[in-house]
Amino acid sequence: QAFFCLLLCIPWGSSCPPSCQCTEWAGAKAVLCSSRHLEEIPKDIPEDAVFLKLDANSITGIPSNAFRHLYHLEELDLSKNAIEKIDRAAFKGVAAGLRTLDLSSNRIHSIPKEALLTLNAKLRLANNPWHCECALQELLWEARLDPDSIQDITCHTAPREEYVGKPLLQVLDAGVNFCSMHQRTMDVAVFITMFGWFAMVIVYVICYVRHNQEDTYKHMDYMKSLPSTQDHAE
Repeated sequence: QAFFCLLLCIPWGSSCPPSCQCTEWAGAKAVLCSSRHLEEIPKDIPEDAVFLKLDANSITGIPSNAFRHLYHLEELDLSKNAIEKIDRAAFKGVAAGLRTLDLSSNRIHSIPKEALLTLNAKLRLANNPWHCECALQELLWEARLDPDSIQDITCHTAPREEYVGKPLLQVLDAGVNFCSMHQRTMDVAVFITMFGWFAMVIVYVICYVRHNQEDTYKHMDYMKSLPSTQDHAE
């Protein structure tokens, strides 16, 4: 039994990242990179990895195609990092097989919904400084969120101060619709823009008319100042 436990601690394969530990767990390949002071996702993660733990590091972003070669990946833990930016194609290539994705306890303000809506994985998004807006509301409605973590998705910032600090689900249950609010904001912005252009056109027309009137008055005064034909005849 001691020899078997020792085998679990011995890295397998030459492709294991030097900062990680590669072993087997529940009969599948596991790559353990927890608390290794990583600032980015390792490039040489084995293709047959099924479990990948990158939690408790200093990763700040997830670029496009970061896990594209991991065809067998089922569980991905990115919790307790410093992730702020997630590209739209960050999880491209693992959408079909991924079962769980943990992005909790990061620094995520917003995320392109396209990055997550293609996934069948159960998502954990709690304890991030979320900006409550239409995109996050749609994500809550359409994505497969972990029921146990939904209550911990809190509005760090919001269009109105009264929503700040409250769980997003509580705000939505109160009847708030960030998408309709966003649409009203867009309508007001369009109206203001159209009014601005209209005002500019009116000002231009007024200036043009006044300028032509001044030229006409000047021309009339000039014509009056010229000696008439009758004066020449005398």
